Amino acid sequence: MISALLSKFAQQLNLLALLRAIAIAVLLLGANAANANDSPPPQAPVLNDSELALQLEQLKSQVLKLNRDLFILEEDLLFPASTQLAVFVSVDVGRFFRLDGAELKIDGQDRVGFLYTERQRHALEQGGIQRLYLGNIKTGQHQLTAIFSGTDREGRPVERAISHQFNKEDDAVMLELKITDVESNLRAKVQVEQWQL
Repeated sequence: MISALLSKFAQQLNLLALLRAIAIAVLLLGANAANANDSPPPQAPVLNDSELALQLEQLKSQVLKLNRDLFILEEDLLFPASTQLAVFVSVDVGRFFRLDGAELKIDGQDRVGFLYTERQRHALEQGGIQRLYLGNIKTGQHQLTAIFSGTDREGRPVERAISHQFNKEDDAVMLELKITDVESNLRAKVQVEQWQL
């Protein structure tokens, strides 16, 4: 059963690669036809430069649309909603915790580690959201553990961690890890919010 599913999945990925190759070949052939200095065959209608350029632009836009559709199809094949887990990171203000890195574990297994540049940290502090992880998991109960390393207001190294139990059903699960400042104790804490689709 599993080998049949894997075989079908491999065939679908091969089909995607073939369609991408065809799209690129069509684009290259169109570009070569536009750049060719040879006269057209006698039975072909003669097009002026503006008509040829218009057709070439239409062809390019069709190839780009096809490539975008293929990318979406590939994402759906690699990460179907029934097994998809996405984890995002956001930072609220960032006065009490300066984020340097993140480590994510699911069911005790390391899934991703990330070190932030100054520019990425600044983007998060300005309200950005980063997709930290996108992957597949089985249905059922799971435990997510996130460890964030950074520095506090005085420049001392600190870590903030959270463990979160969640249930994976047939729909995609999207979790946001929010690093928020707590005014009462001048520290940051990590909260988990599950997005409702």
